[in-house]
Amino acid sequence: ANQLGPKYCSRAVSGASIVMVRYSQVTQSGLKEHPVQISIFGSLSGLESPVDDTVAYLNQLREEGFRRAWFAQMPYEPDLLTVLTVGLREVDGIEVGTGVLPIQNQLPMLLAQRALTISQMAGGRLLLGLGMTHQAVTEGMWGIPWDKPVRRLNEYLDGLLPLLNGEKADATGETVTTRGALIIPGAPTPPVYIAALGPKLLQIAGRRSAGTVTWMTGPKTLAGHVSPTLRQAAADAGRADAVRVVAAIPVAVTDDVDGARKQAAEQFAIYGHLPSYRAMLDREGYAGPEDIAIIGDELTVRDRLAELEAAGVDEYVGVTFEPSAEG
Repeated sequence: ANQLGPKYCSRAVSGASIVMVRYSQVTQSGLKEHPVQISIFGSLSGLESPVDDTVAYLNQLREEGFRRAWFAQMPYEPDLLTVLTVGLREVDGIEVGTGVLPIQNQLPMLLAQRALTISQMAGGRLLLGLGMTHQAVTEGMWGIPWDKPVRRLNEYLDGLLPLLNGEKADATGETVTTRGALIIPGAPTPPVYIAALGPKLLQIAGRRSAGTVTWMTGPKTLAGHVSPTLRQAAADAGRADAVRVVAAIPVAVTDDVDGARKQAAEQFAIYGHLPSYRAMLDREGYAGPEDIAIIGDELTVRDRLAELEAAGVDEYVGVTFEPSAEG
């Protein structure tokens, strides 16, 4: 999961920016009414000064014209919400999403308290992406049961969502219980996105959240499974226009296609083995992460982004990388 982070951002962001500008010119030329939003991924891994580097990264993204960035929270990294508190305070004009925070190791009231405090400070520029991390982390590192994912997510949202909306929570559950209220005046409610791949979790996301955030999920699966399942659940709940599909996929704007494919195979190798992502790659008929990565010149990348838009993606998050870590 050592994805390209802020310390490598300069050349990668510039390449992504070129694609964004040229793709926007095509999609806004009257041929398409709602072009896909393009955002950039950030990572805290391997940074000598995570706070300072993230502030610099957000500044550069804003200057390049990006409106939003998403950051993962890996179990061995600095605390993401602490870093983003400073980043959002120091850099205005850009939104930041957590993509994603695990729910198993943080009670709903604590997460709501932290998220609302940041949202109040940042004027509503925080997006809260949540998910359930993998069994190896949940049970192996934290000693927390990994079972009952559907019940666990529903019960977590039963406590979290009222609190984020400024309401009292009163949710007694089997996996988690939340009772009480928070007093954080004027804090905008952060939109909640759910990392969901299976049908039951996608249905929860459609009924109860702002949408889903996916990773290592290709256009066939997005078009035939993720988008229709999410949107049907939202429609059944009377909120058909309230959900979005956010898809994060590695991208390299380069003429060295072979070198980039080799780098993607090495850098993202773990996702070819984790069961949930392996299932998504298998759905596409991909041998490994290098096959899902968007690699090529600007025209190739633009065409792949258009394919994602046609698959029902509302926002594409570019996880930038280069044929070698040294650039």
